[in-house]
Amino acid sequence: MPKPTCDCPATYTTYEEFWPYYVAMHSRASTRWAHLVGTTLGAATAAHGLVRLRKPSWLLLWPLMGYGAAWPSHFFIEQNNPATFGHPAWSLRGDFEMIRYMLTGRDAELSRIAASWWAEHAHEAAVEPIARPELPVG
Repeated sequence: MPKPTCDCPATYTTYEEFWPYYVAMHSRASTRWAHLVGTTLGAATAAHGLVRLRKPSWLLLWPLMGYGAAWPSHFFIEQNNPATFGHPAWSLRGDFEMIRYMLTGRDAELSRIAASWWAEHAHEAAVEPIARPELPVG
C-alpha cells in the first residue's frame, strides 16, 4: 500500500478532517500499542517524578518516552513519517484520543477508520513497489 509523506497533513484545516488521517497513519495495532505504552509510561514516570520525588525536571521524560516508543513504530512498523512532523498539536490530541479509544475497547473502530481513509486516499500517496497486506476491519 502507498506510504503517505509528511506533506499529506498540511492540507487539513481542522482537527476533525485530520483525525481519520492520523488514525490511518496508525493503521496497525502494534503501532497503536507502542503509542499507548510510550505515552502511558511517560506520563506515569513524569507524575512519579513530580509528585513523589518533587523533581519537575522529570516532566521532560514524558515526551522523551512517548516519542521514543512512538516514532520507531512509524519508521519500522508503519513505514511512514510521524504525523507529528506536520501538525504537532493535532497529533498530540490524536494520540490521546486514540489511546482513549483503545482503553474503552474501541480498537476495532480505529482499524475501520484507518481502512476507510486508505480506501479513499491511497491514490494520493506515493506508491511503493511492495504491496501492504489488507487491514483487518473488525
